[in-house]
Amino acid sequence: MDATDQRRELRQHLSAQRRALTPAQRITAAQGLRHSLEQLPEYHTDARVAGYWACDGELPLNLVIPPLAARGQRFLLPVLDDSRQLRFAPWAAGEEVQPNRYGIPEPVAPREWFAPFQLDLVLVPLLGFDRHGHRLGYGGGWYDRSFAFLKDQARPTEPLLVGIAYGFQELPVIKPERWDVPLDYVATDRELIDCHPESNR
Repeated sequence: MDATDQRRELRQHLSAQRRALTPAQRITAAQGLRHSLEQLPEYHTDARVAGYWACDGELPLNLVIPPLAARGQRFLLPVLDDSRQLRFAPWAAGEEVQPNRYGIPEPVAPREWFAPFQLDLVLVPLLGFDRHGHRLGYGGGWYDRSFAFLKDQARPTEPLLVGIAYGFQELPVIKPERWDVPLDYVATDRELIDCHPESNR
C-alpha cells in the first residue's frame, strides 16, 4: 500500500470515528473545546476569527462562536473561490447560508470579503494531526493553497492557524507533503497543544 492509499484509509477511519459519536458526546466535546480555546490569548482579543460550519461529524464550534460576538470580535466562514482558494465572509447566528459544491453551508451574498492574509485567527478543520502541527486534511488542498504565503514567514505570525479536533484524532506522526502549511496550535476537547513550543512568542 502506497502513501496515498494509507492516507485515504486513515481519512475513512477517522471520519467513521467522528460520525459514530453520540449527541451527548458531541456536546461534551464542544464544552471541552471552548475551555481549551479560552487558554489561547488570541481567542479573546483577535478582531477577525475565521472558523468553519461543522459537517460530517466535525467538532462543532457552537459554543466557541457566541463569546466572540459578545466581545465585539467578528466571526467569518470560508467561501470557495473560483481561483481554488478560500475567501472569508462575516457570518452571525441566524444569517442565511446555502450549500456549496461540497454541500458545506456558506454565507449567502455576503456584503464584504476578506482574503486569508487579512485574518487574525483561523480555526482549521482537519481529520488528523500530530503535535508538530502537521495536519491530515480532506485531500482538496484548499487550506494549504490559501495559506501558502505563511510558509515563507517566521511562525507564529498572523493569521494564527489553530487546528480543531477531537483528542482521538491525534496521530503519532504525519509525514508532511511539500505543500503542507503547518498549524501553530491544535485545540481539542481535552487540551490546547502548542505545536512550536521552542519558539519565542
